Amino acid sequence: QVQLVESGGGLVQAGGSLRLSCAASGGSFSTYAMGWFRQAPGKEREFVGCIRRGGFSTRYADSVKGRFTVSRDNAKNTVYLQMNSLKPEDTAIYYCAADYTGTCQTNGPTYDYWGQGTQVTVSS
Repeated sequence: QVQLVESGGGLVQAGGSLRLSCAASGGSFSTYAMGWFRQAPGKEREFVGCIRRGGFSTRYADSVKGRFTVSRDNAKNTVYLQMNSLKPEDTAIYYCAADYTGTCQTNGPTYDYWGQGTQVTVSS
């Protein structure tokens, strides 16, 4: 079993930055692909970005491409989501997830483990 704990959320003004962290325990972190998803009130969960197990390949949703960056530190069992140029429409609960296949998938059900989420609120 893998446990995931997100942190780093909060309130920020539009144009600002936040860095989310997701700490993993209980599994072989380096073998998992890691993804970030978000869910805004009244909306379905959506893919944000992901990183393959080796950390050399990432994918992003079009809505965040060029503004968000996913990275990982396998020595610290942690994945990060650096969010720059934040917009009010980025307001959501952000979740990290682990995929045992090690690939970088945009489909939520592909992922095996999920964190509890961290709230990000961007004010205009």
